[in-house]
Amino acid sequence: MLRVGIVTISDRASQGVYEDRGGPAIREYLDDVLACEYEVDYRLIADEQPLIEATLIELADQSNCSLIVTTGGTGPALRDVTPEATATVCTKLLPGFGELMRKVSLEKVPTAILSRQTAGIRGRSLMINLPGQPRAIRECLDGVFAAVPYCIELIGGPAFDTRPERLVAFRPKKL
Repeated sequence: MLRVGIVTISDRASQGVYEDRGGPAIREYLDDVLACEYEVDYRLIADEQPLIEATLIELADQSNCSLIVTTGGTGPALRDVTPEATATVCTKLLPGFGELMRKVSLEKVPTAILSRQTAGIRGRSLMINLPGQPRAIRECLDGVFAAVPYCIELIGGPAFDTRPERLVAFRPKKL
């Protein structure tokens, strides 16, 4: 079964100052797009690089999450360190994810050039960093998610599919 780690990275949400809207937006997106059952390991943590790194490592190495999706901490603010934490724990970075997410976002808002979303691989886990706003989460995932099932298969994760009426997962044609 597909295991997904969802991590909201926000000082204020983790302190209860406001409600986490990013994590639930990711879950809603997955419910809408995935054509399989899946399990979620959800975390709400502060913008602290050692904590982010430890959480990502735990989700990949102990919880065996094939997909780990983060929200928050991808801007230029001093405490936004999610991409740095992701780069530290990953063995391979996948810059195309960030490039495409910024392209999609630039069609909506000029401040998308400030975003630092990225993706990478640790073992059999694909990690994707998303912005914090629910609308931007959906737009960014719509841009890149067609490649996610095939990527996870390539790194040794489970095969799964999307709802074709919502989003078609890409896989190369077999010869």
